[in-house]
Amino acid sequence: MSVMGLFFLFIASIVVLWLAREGVMSANWLEEGSANWLEEGESVGVAKASSGSVGAPPPAAKVGLGVFLAVALCVFSLLTAAFFMRMGSPDWQSPPLPRILWLNTAFLIASSIALQWAYFAAELDDEARLRLLLKIAAATSGCFLLGQLWAWKDLIAEGYYAASNAANAFFFLLTAIHGLHLLGGLVALARTIDKAWRAVDRAALQTSVELCTIYWHFVLAIWLVILAMLAGEMNAFGALCRQVLS
Repeated sequence: MSVMGLFFLFIASIVVLWLAREGVMSANWLEEGSANWLEEGESVGVAKASSGSVGAPPPAAKVGLGVFLAVALCVFSLLTAAFFMRMGSPDWQSPPLPRILWLNTAFLIASSIALQWAYFAAELDDEARLRLLLKIAAATSGCFLLGQLWAWKDLIAEGYYAASNAANAFFFLLTAIHGLHLLGGLVALARTIDKAWRAVDRAALQTSVELCTIYWHFVLAIWLVILAMLAGEMNAFGALCRQVLS
């Protein structure tokens, strides 16, 4: 089996273990219900009442997010492997990093922190603070995306086109795919903000904020890895990957 095959098997194992931990792959509610029926001889309604709170499955949205993050991780892992393999070619010429990328990174960190605080506010049922923090997270995320476009503008203005060099192409490709993931997250965040302004169920709102928080932490972690790659801070790791993959 290839190294990438082993890696995907590792990711799949993590997903399966997470699903098992969340109780998706178990049927505790059925086992408990059957035991109560046989041992106590009670009615079906009583059996369900005594077992409904045991082994309850996680929300479908949380399971879906976990699976999506696993797929996204595999996609970025493939791109990372391709980046390091291509980096070993003699024609590789890394473009200069636009300075605005560091400001963009600060915006993304701020949005991730704001969402974490928003989750705490949702747990405390602090609606005013929750709404403010959600707006801050959306605004800083939007600034990050605008900053990424500005970085593209700077590179193109200096003549670093995607078609002129493989390193340039990877810069645009990695930042574009990451930006699309964040843009999709903003759609979910907009729906969460809408829930915060409407009188919706508190548990549903808290779940929505939690999912956005998890997603933003994931997007931030991916961006930090991408930034380290583009800045040349992972060249030693890339050389090791080339030896393993080749």
